[in-house]
Amino acid sequence: MGIVIAAAGMGTAQAASAPDPVKPQTTGAIELTGAVPGGFATWKDLLLFQEKMVKAADRLTAATGNGGGYAGIVAAPENRELRVYWKGKPSKAVNDLVGQLRRDVAISVLPAQYSARELEREANRLIRDNSGVITSIAPLQDGSGLKASTSVIGAARTAIAGTSVPVTLEYGVKPELTTRWDDSPPWWGGGAWRNASSGGGCSTGFAVTYGGAQKMLSAGHCGANGNVATDPTGQTIGSITQDNNSRDVLLIGTSAGGRVFNNPINANGNAIISTEYSNPVIGTSSSYAGLYICTSGAYSGTNCNIRVITVNVTINVGYLIYGTVQAEQQARTNAVGQGDSGGAVEVVNPNNTTQVYAAGVNTAIDTSTSVACTGYVTSGRICAWRTYYSPWSNATTAFPGIAIITG
Repeated sequence: MGIVIAAAGMGTAQAASAPDPVKPQTTGAIELTGAVPGGFATWKDLLLFQEKMVKAADRLTAATGNGGGYAGIVAAPENRELRVYWKGKPSKAVNDLVGQLRRDVAISVLPAQYSARELEREANRLIRDNSGVITSIAPLQDGSGLKASTSVIGAARTAIAGTSVPVTLEYGVKPELTTRWDDSPPWWGGGAWRNASSGGGCSTGFAVTYGGAQKMLSAGHCGANGNVATDPTGQTIGSITQDNNSRDVLLIGTSAGGRVFNNPINANGNAIISTEYSNPVIGTSSSYAGLYICTSGAYSGTNCNIRVITVNVTINVGYLIYGTVQAEQQARTNAVGQGDSGGAVEVVNPNNTTQVYAAGVNTAIDTSTSVACTGYVTSGRICAWRTYYSPWSNATTAFPGIAIITG
């Protein structure tokens, strides 16, 4: 039981049902399935409204710099509103901006007890000082305090005694870190790669440029600088040139293309692996609580109906990873599993479901929410409905100047 780095134990796994090795040049639509939340007539209607909220939230966070009294933002498409939490009285500039943004989306400005910076300082202190006791910690998006997870409840209660902010404890959660199978240059996201030094298996994320060169973004825990990445057939992809474990992102120097492997999905939102196609990446998306995302890893394939629960989560996997996003598959089926680490986290373009935005890369799963694995490899690994991913903002923090390659 715990939060597991999702690449663990994937060194020798083989695809139970590998796709045709011919690279799929066709583009398929990612059609979200299942009941549409909030009374929206279609998933497209929900995603269009979600897109409006993301644009408004991005303008607000850019204007505030996450400083001052800013506490958090919750996107609530089911309620047709964006909720902005603020400690104290917002400045005139913030109020004026809110007034402008309300022309496109309903915004509620609500009081918060603590600012985001106050909560972040206390969260980082608690998890640093209590290694092995607190396994993850995150600010509550309404600014009312912190939520921490632990597998040793007594010690955790002692650890939070006397903290400067309220802390809610969740017991039994411990994060642990998390191909398609025969890609070729230019390499795409959602494909399989192996670390030739360790033998571990992970998934590719998104094609990017950094320092004037093409790179492939993946999860930092999958390798170290100088390690060589290969595909499962032994073909060399490239060497790891940048690695940042505290943000769980790395870059592989290689020829990379702005597309991601995907599958159609069933009624639960899990991959139908009998069909495989690819989708162009058209930009990046920020992550906010309440948004709906999809994941694309080589082992599980494409999984959707996954909702962001909280952002800026610090997880303890034997070392600290900052700035992650916790998300949950709403049907309580597989969201991410071992081997999917580094794979793409996507937002579907509501105006054209054959296109996706890059939201981040898979980092970890909560094994206390383990479920049957789905996708290409259904045995010999652990999958879960609660997942953690490293958002695009972690990549820009670790590698200033990084840019997405579009397809």
